[in-house]
Amino acid sequence: MVDAHIESFIWTRVLGYDLGRRHGAGLFGGCFYSQADLPRMVEAALSAVVLSVATNPFRPRSCRTANLIGNLAHLRTEVDAQGDRVALVTDRAGYDRARRAGRLACFVALQGGNALGSPDDVARLPPGLVSRVTLVHLTASPLGSPSAPSTRRGGGLTDEGRSFVGALNAGCILVDLAHISPRGFWDALEVHDRAQPAIVSHTGVRGVHDVWRNVDDDQIRAIAELGGVTGIMFHAGFLGGSFWSGRAAAIVAHIEHVIDVAGEDAVAIGSDFDGLIVPPADLRTVTELPVLVQRMLDRGFSAERVVKVLGANYLDVMSRIRPGA
Repeated sequence: MVDAHIESFIWTRVLGYDLGRRHGAGLFGGCFYSQADLPRMVEAALSAVVLSVATNPFRPRSCRTANLIGNLAHLRTEVDAQGDRVALVTDRAGYDRARRAGRLACFVALQGGNALGSPDDVARLPPGLVSRVTLVHLTASPLGSPSAPSTRRGGGLTDEGRSFVGALNAGCILVDLAHISPRGFWDALEVHDRAQPAIVSHTGVRGVHDVWRNVDDDQIRAIAELGGVTGIMFHAGFLGGSFWSGRAAAIVAHIEHVIDVAGEDAVAIGSDFDGLIVPPADLRTVTELPVLVQRMLDRGFSAERVVKVLGANYLDVMSRIRPGA
């Protein structure tokens, strides 16, 4: 099982949250934070996670790259402290080695390309460590505009944003189009290397719940045509139904819609655990992931389809962009 987007590291930076200690569900019962940590990821039998390092948009641009490199070193220390239970990996071959050793494989992603001072700074990243970059996050940046309604939603990618896509392609770093404005989405694909996959790591779909954060059917198809996946997130506000007491079946409805639009190879899960989300009431933390498996089986999904959704599809993407050796 692979979760393509977990935000727990942000709480390590902000509140000193210990990723290496098993926590409870927090003050709000699994809402907003305390939904995942490395021991619970292992307990949940995840085979891999993608740990996101989010951008602070208020940090001066001149020191962002150095700060990011420091955060990546901090994350490496947190993972390495787990000893033989967890391994930091950079490609599909690294994942396979971790699994043969019985370890949880941790990929690293960057949420918000403006964490770097310029597209040229992509080359300053620790070699291979960052496997994926979400171009924009919650605020407008020199790269372009997000889908958030509080920003200039009509904006697309800037010239710098287009150059940034090229730099990621050159470094075989997966381009993630979660959070981006619709215009920016298409701008990015216009300049994207057609030989490489692109993804949307954590989103809902408008065909089930039509809100600003979700992607439409044309976007789902475009990602699938590049060999990428659309990852379904767990935030009730983007799934539809009850905000506080939604159910995991809503996640399955979004998964099923992607399958109906683009096929069962085109979908994954990207929970966004610890990203200030309110997950369904029966899936508040990472240890409740078996509930999602059961809901897919209840919906009539075959075992093969469940395996694809829960990780095989995302790993296929990594095999194409970063097979390793």
